[in-house]
Amino acid sequence: MRIVLAFAINTLFNFIIGLMVAKFLGPEEYGRFALALAAGIVVQTALFDWVKLAATRFYSERARTEMPALRATLEGTFMLVACLLLVACGLVMLTHLSLFRLQSPLVALALLAAVANGMFDFHAALFRARFMDRDYVRFIIGKHVLGFGLTGGGAYIFHSAEIALLGACISIGGSVLLVRRRLQDPGTGLSAMTKPAAKMALAYSLPIVASNVLYLVAPLFNRGVIASHFGFADTGQFSFAFDMGLRVVAAIGSALDVLLFQIAVAVDEQHGSELGKTQIAKNMVVVFAIVAPACAGIWLVLPSVQAIIVPMQYRGPFAHYLTLVLPGLFCFAMLHYAINPIFQIAKRTAPLIVAAIIASAADFAIVLLAPQGTDASMIAIAQSAMFIAAFVALVIFALPMRPQWPKPMQIITPTLAVAVMAAALWPMRAWTPGILPLLAQIVTGGLIYGVMVAIFDIANMRSALLQKLKHRRLSKDYPAPSPQVSK
Repeated sequence: MRIVLAFAINTLFNFIIGLMVAKFLGPEEYGRFALALAAGIVVQTALFDWVKLAATRFYSERARTEMPALRATLEGTFMLVACLLLVACGLVMLTHLSLFRLQSPLVALALLAAVANGMFDFHAALFRARFMDRDYVRFIIGKHVLGFGLTGGGAYIFHSAEIALLGACISIGGSVLLVRRRLQDPGTGLSAMTKPAAKMALAYSLPIVASNVLYLVAPLFNRGVIASHFGFADTGQFSFAFDMGLRVVAAIGSALDVLLFQIAVAVDEQHGSELGKTQIAKNMVVVFAIVAPACAGIWLVLPSVQAIIVPMQYRGPFAHYLTLVLPGLFCFAMLHYAINPIFQIAKRTAPLIVAAIIASAADFAIVLLAPQGTDASMIAIAQSAMFIAAFVALVIFALPMRPQWPKPMQIITPTLAVAVMAAALWPMRAWTPGILPLLAQIVTGGLIYGVMVAIFDIANMRSALLQKLKHRRLSKDYPAPSPQVSK
């Protein structure tokens, strides 16, 4: 439960800090900030994500003592690449390199953000792999407390994309320094690095990294096109809508994935591949049963959310662009947290690259060939189509592997529940936007979907809750005996 709490805190603070930065920078400066950050995330994913993925898949309390070379190799390689990127930051400043109309200070800060974010993700993966839930929660809170003051505060005081991004880098790096001592392992110096450990980590991670980079390059290209054709203000409008939607959907999916994927890995290792496939199928149902109503709910409450939460400068374009990208965000969550695990458990991750290539080709084709119009609507459609294409491709690629799929009724029942919820909330969408309509929609939608879950036992959530309550009651009625103390 602490992991779920950590992800809830992470989502809330990301949302608040994102709103602060967008509001205080304004659309044009936020467009520059978002474009630089997107470039940094591409670099981070390409150079550092394999370290995080390898730690998630192979690192554990057992590996910590039996295979110290793994941690040493991951950490040593990370530090080497980070040093090279810091040198690149200096060269960017000296050569005045620009990218997508971004000046050299923002390009250098994008590289620095790649180092900071990569370091944070790596340490977060170590905490999760060792189930250090309490420390993980503190880690998340520390990052966001610093981010609230440095990133949000920098945007408020200076109204500068450079200062806000520098504040983000310092807050992320500072949170890592606060917890590094808790994650120290014996015998993991640079001398313990080995080629076999590196080969194992890279063989597993590189196909996933390559596919993720392709998924990020296309949106970065899209933002560059918007900046070139419509200016940084439109880039800010589009980026704000997409980033807010992505943060919510990715936070929900990641919170599920950090629990469900580790369970699937444990089942696969302890009970064999067939039961591992069964667990993956169960996980798919859970992801669908939670992501589908979440995405539908976002769209249904969008008028009130825009009126209450979204800064005035972004209203109108926010709802328009988010509506266009929501189908893609749903497919993004399903492909990453429901379909990808089929390939990850089987350690056959090469098809992920092919699906990403297909997705990127769909995006580029629409952006380059379709008429652009007067705003970024066509680019939003292209970005949504990219994730839809990837989802369809991965489902097709999974068929020859003969995975276990959810039974039809396990998908039909949550779909009907979402439809009933949407039908009830649809008239409320026409109400005058405000806090009371928003609360009425949330309560009504939650009650309706909750009742449907209870009636049809969607994703076995009712059974799991009853089992948990039964376990608690038995624990209370028959407490564990106190240990005898010898005299």
